[in-house]
Amino acid sequence: MFVPDSSILGRYADLLIKFALNGGEGARKGEVVQINIPDIAKPLYHEILRAVLQCGAYPKTNLLSTGTDKIFFTYASDDQLVFFPEAYKRAEADLIDHQVSIIADTDPTELKDVDPQRLFKTMDARRKFRDWLFAKEQVNKFSWTLALYGTEAMAKEAGMSLKDYWDQIIQACYLNCDDPIAEWKKIQAEQERVKKALDSLEIEWLHVEGKRIDLHVQLGKNRKWLGGSCRNIPSFEIFISPDWHGTEGTIFFNQPLYRYGNILRDITLEFKKGLVVRAEAKEGQKVLESMISRRNANKIGEYSLTDKRYSRITKFMANTLFDENIGGEFGNTHLALGRAYKDSYTGDMSKPTTEEWESWGYNDSPEHTDIISTEDRVVTATLPSGQKKVIFKDGMFTV
Repeated sequence: MFVPDSSILGRYADLLIKFALNGGEGARKGEVVQINIPDIAKPLYHEILRAVLQCGAYPKTNLLSTGTDKIFFTYASDDQLVFFPEAYKRAEADLIDHQVSIIADTDPTELKDVDPQRLFKTMDARRKFRDWLFAKEQVNKFSWTLALYGTEAMAKEAGMSLKDYWDQIIQACYLNCDDPIAEWKKIQAEQERVKKALDSLEIEWLHVEGKRIDLHVQLGKNRKWLGGSCRNIPSFEIFISPDWHGTEGTIFFNQPLYRYGNILRDITLEFKKGLVVRAEAKEGQKVLESMISRRNANKIGEYSLTDKRYSRITKFMANTLFDENIGGEFGNTHLALGRAYKDSYTGDMSKPTTEEWESWGYNDSPEHTDIISTEDRVVTATLPSGQKKVIFKDGMFTV
């Protein structure tokens, strides 16, 4: 089985630990870094461990055994599905300062025969842990990043050899450069420029138009565009959490969605008064319906655009982390159903009440699923003056 040489994996680990954590500053001495990594990615784990130790931080390892999810969700009773050792997880949330998680699927559809409701029960039972970490993140006491480790199964799903699959990872993450961190700082600088330009327009509405897209998205007041935070490596997207109340129209997604151990293809969503009123998939209809039936999962939480000039991802990777950042001929657009990002708010995130977040249209949901289109589109902004301005065309930002 192909494994990149140690110099590539070493650069990858340094990028994740010495750059991506702390929003581009890297892990610091005395901080605790939780490493969530599948056993098949052991070669990368050794490099990540080395990088954490070199930073003077304390590693806390969660090595995930291949096949665990399949066994658990097949045999667990209802009581076992919702078991949550609250005191232990509360202490863990208090302990860790950062978390790096690696995706390395050995079977992307291993849960296809499991009722999605069983997965939802477990996710909902464990939500407190995610909420505790999010609360720390809001006050800059926690950061996280997510990355990909290529496997034979993932490469096969994408129609590539494992070496070619890794070539896409290496290219996308600048691991073939002498100093990947320096390259990512350049990308961050350009993302900051685009975000400032978009924020300065004070956009009220977006109109997304394409052959199979006619969608209006209301941004809402006191919003800012996001991107370049290093939560994902790679990440070329610029995104925002809009006011869900003002979503109207239809959008078709030409990219497959890998979710809950299933593949969903050719998804169409229709919105009226902010709610999904029609959700169709050529493949995976039952999973789509189950997902949307979750609390507030029938509302938008994120709208995103990726400029083809910045993304170094040129091929379908059969994984949302990379596919939501794909470049190609027209870049991509994607939206997420479910939870919004409250850091899209321009004010102090600790101040608003639950009622204010709701009134401003920041969707709250246990779900957050990104669905992707790479079809050509024009995005036109409506400004406070009523003026229309094209902000994205031919796969590129125009600001």
